Amino acid sequence: MTAILEIDELTVGYKVGRAWRDVLRDVSLRLEPGRAYGVVGESGSGKSTLALAALRYLGENGAIRHGRVLLRGEDMAGLNDRALRAVWGRDLRLVPQNPLASLNPSLRIADQIIEALDPALAPAEARMQAGELLRRVRLADPERVLASYPHELSGGMQQRVMIAMALHGSPGLLVLDEPTTNLDVTTEAAVLDLLADLIEETQTAALFVSHNLAVVARVCDQVMVLYAGELVEYAASEALFAAPLHPYTRALIDSLPRPGMRHDRNRLRPIPGAIPRADALPSGCVFAPRCPLAIDRCRRERPPLEEPLPGRQVRCFRWEDMLEQHIAPEQPETRRAGAPAAEDLPLLTLSAVEKRFPIRRSLSEVLRQVPERAARAVDGVDLVLQGGRTLGVVGESGSGKTTLARCIIGLTERSDGTIELLDLPLAPGINGRPKELLQRIQMVFQNPEEALNPYLTVGEALRRPLMRLGGQSREQADRGVARLLSLVRLSGDYATRLPGQLSGGEKQRVAIARAFAAEPNLVLLDESVSALDVSVQAAVLNLLSDLQRSSSVGYVFITHDLGVVSYLADDIAVVYLGAVIEHGPAEAVLQPPYHPYTEALLSAAPTLAGEAKPIRLEGDVPSPAAIPAGCRFHTRCPRYLGDICREQTPPWRSAGDHRIQCHIPLDELRDLQT
Repeated sequence: MTAILEIDELTVGYKVGRAWRDVLRDVSLRLEPGRAYGVVGESGSGKSTLALAALRYLGENGAIRHGRVLLRGEDMAGLNDRALRAVWGRDLRLVPQNPLASLNPSLRIADQIIEALDPALAPAEARMQAGELLRRVRLADPERVLASYPHELSGGMQQRVMIAMALHGSPGLLVLDEPTTNLDVTTEAAVLDLLADLIEETQTAALFVSHNLAVVARVCDQVMVLYAGELVEYAASEALFAAPLHPYTRALIDSLPRPGMRHDRNRLRPIPGAIPRADALPSGCVFAPRCPLAIDRCRRERPPLEEPLPGRQVRCFRWEDMLEQHIAPEQPETRRAGAPAAEDLPLLTLSAVEKRFPIRRSLSEVLRQVPERAARAVDGVDLVLQGGRTLGVVGESGSGKTTLARCIIGLTERSDGTIELLDLPLAPGINGRPKELLQRIQMVFQNPEEALNPYLTVGEALRRPLMRLGGQSREQADRGVARLLSLVRLSGDYATRLPGQLSGGEKQRVAIARAFAAEPNLVLLDESVSALDVSVQAAVLNLLSDLQRSSSVGYVFITHDLGVVSYLADDIAVVYLGAVIEHGPAEAVLQPPYHPYTEALLSAAPTLAGEAKPIRLEGDVPSPAAIPAGCRFHTRCPRYLGDICREQTPPWRSAGDHRIQCHIPLDELRDLQT
């Protein structure tokens, strides 16, 4: 079969000062039509550089130092700027990680899609093609989407717009750079289904860059593992994840929380150390300093890339031991001491908490005296969190999770209800709260880019809460900065760096360290590990567990990663359209019976083992300004009963501490789901 893209012994370097630093070395890959190729590895392994080299978009200081990139047999290095732009328009497409940052906020979606189409098209024809592209990615009401600005669309809709723009014409290669990292599980499942169908339908080749091993396992036919700029393993997806031949691949898999693991019983196993810099590579195997299986030969010699089995490649002297299973997978470390007992006094109590956002009326509506309306982003939430416990909050984008967290911390003033911390009432807004209460609650936001001041060094960012909220002297705060950096696996020299000099994962670790600087009683974590490498994620989850055990700090943990929430959370609240529809201990919520919405969330979550029986929800979450009558989930429910769901508010059904709001009795739900 003719390859769409051939990468032949590729070495890519970046010029720093007068010296070249090779960040990708001797990598070869062949991409055939109709197949998806995953690229995995930690930050700094060379994944994005490989993707940019495939597009020939390395920047001014980057260059291909050796090897070739052939697109349909043509060497891309020989193309001038005009020819390269023609190739980009005809054959190469990029779907970036952050669609909101990639879309122009000042232009409507129609204008942005039309801009990517053939400029010779008549305006009416161009708009019709734009609408067809949106229908192709299964966006409901494409005319409304075309007339919208990017901020008026959900994250899943924005990502589908980017995919639609990438699919115009008949591209030969799709480069997907972490395309689902910030999406909730149901949207992620829909996007991955869409990509798989389109790749098969159009016979496009796809290069899929991701740190999420489960997503790669689900969507990719072949997987290549990069470490420190080298290809260390390559195999079919199923074979690689079932029986990896390189210790690094095994270590990545072992970093993930596995089913049945709990933070109070098992520690995760992050990979010790860090990827070496491109100018400080070891003389032998690049993974030897971090490898638990390294022998003297590994430290002296660079292993060759071998083919132990047809279609499998590995760069390791000990692959035969791995193949013969003489080396067993690492088992999770068992904690000896139990988790701290929850305190009798509730740490956090929410009673009938609401947040309504008024909807501005048009002049016509004012003149017609149309009543004022409001979007109910948080709708009567009652929750209790004990000290030393973690409350996981799960649900799709638009369900109100982040708004609820912002109401708790006071960044968004609640419209009604009460919130108490250790029996002390919290004012609706942060300005009405005394300093001692501000110290007791901290928050780690989803996007560290927005949370860190770009003009403050890491040391200054960490020193300020130590001095202002902790009352420490400058000397004490400096020692505290070093301690906090050590806790999140960053060396002391990071204190002098600016946020712009850090990777996304490093920025998030700094944000987590800053949240713990004031020694709070409650920490709100909003998707705080979703953008981290699996090894760093494991280290951060261990850190969160250790800090909780030593200080009885409570967490409200917002995430779309159900594997992480099952590992860390003691209790889980499932939120839909601003309301809690299921709540209880984690073990109970994650085992049948569960609410049909929870069932769909669990079904959509990708795993290394694949899906047994996927459930896909149709449509997007309804607007909080028009919450459906009866059961608010009935418009999308896979177990819809009819009029009773449409007309009557479902009752709460309880099984001890576990409660579900549904018309279907618990016994029937259990039978249906097992």
